[in-house]
Amino acid sequence: MFDQEDSELNVVMGVVFGIIALVIAFVIGLAANQLGGKQAAPAVAAPGAGEVAFVDVAEVGEALVKIHFDVGQTALSAAAPAQIATVVTALAAAPQASALLSGFHDETGGAAVNAEVAKNRALSVRQALIAAGVPAERVLMRRPAVTLGGTDAAEARRVEVRVQ
Repeated sequence: MFDQEDSELNVVMGVVFGIIALVIAFVIGLAANQLGGKQAAPAVAAPGAGEVAFVDVAEVGEALVKIHFDVGQTALSAAAPAQIATVVTALAAAPQASALLSGFHDETGGAAVNAEVAKNRALSVRQALIAAGVPAERVLMRRPAVTLGGTDAAEARRVEVRVQ
């Protein structure tokens, strides 16, 4: 009689410990996946390698300038040189700061194409800053983001520049 109760207790305890082990393994796997994703996010490339280096840096404060683009375009507008000069002046006044570029796109069209256009817009701004004398290591880029732009559709097609 006692052997049967011990056997049933052992089975129940085995099932409970098995469930606990699965939950622990799941939590460890989830944590490893989260940490692995954060370490891989700043795909940093060697300067001049032609690769885009995205960083995972929090945006601080409001954008110093917002450079807007026409639909599907990546070329800087006529107003951009004045905005680039504003950024260069701010960077000269803060030698420890960097320019953080955030490209945005709207939801029209394919997601992959939109992300590529937003990236190329940010690259245009980056190249303009470097041409204006800003060292490449002081120009950081975040991954492209989707935005609706509110009531102004042009607001969704922009690159924001923060000096932080």
